[in-house]
Amino acid sequence: MQNKQTNTGRWKMLAVLAVCAGPIVASYITYYVIKPEGRTNFGTLIDPRQYPIPAMASTTLDGKPQGLDAYKGKWIMLKVGPSDCQEDCQDQLYAMRQLRTMQGKEADRIERVWLITDREPLETMLLRVNDGTRMLRAPAATVEKWLPIDTSAKNGDRASDHVYLIDPLGNLMMRFPKGAVSSDTEQVKKVHKDLSKLLKASAIG
Repeated sequence: MQNKQTNTGRWKMLAVLAVCAGPIVASYITYYVIKPEGRTNFGTLIDPRQYPIPAMASTTLDGKPQGLDAYKGKWIMLKVGPSDCQEDCQDQLYAMRQLRTMQGKEADRIERVWLITDREPLETMLLRVNDGTRMLRAPAATVEKWLPIDTSAKNGDRASDHVYLIDPLGNLMMRFPKGAVSSDTEQVKKVHKDLSKLLKASAIG
């Protein structure tokens, strides 16, 4: 009798998981398998099974432990890099803010996160103009090991050159080209198109 109840409980749990994961799985099938004529994506698709959010000793700016897992359930636009945020870095942060706003009523489904890869202080003005961006400090070595870069780049490539997208289940699934999330309006429009398609295809997050 006990074994029967245990098996019934397991089947119920699997059914719940299937219902929850169904929409995100469907969106991946749309992108990876079903390729309607004329459909293209600007960002580079990444196999989400290979890049789940890793365990890392990340903290908030005031030193409290917090990981990217805290934002599961939403789509995460992720940038990484040191606290010395120069022009390219500032352009990325600004463009991420604009991209979220461009999604209109879907904007609340997106979180913007900056993983800061050192312990140096941030400029007060940088904090003010990027209010709403989640900022976490994380070990540079762990971040670099996790995030795939463009190995075909002629002049070298770094994770900080890109903005990445994490799905609501906590898996890395897209990398946008170097310079795409920037002050270049035409490039940002292409990124916006990818985000819009993903949000439309997925019923969760």
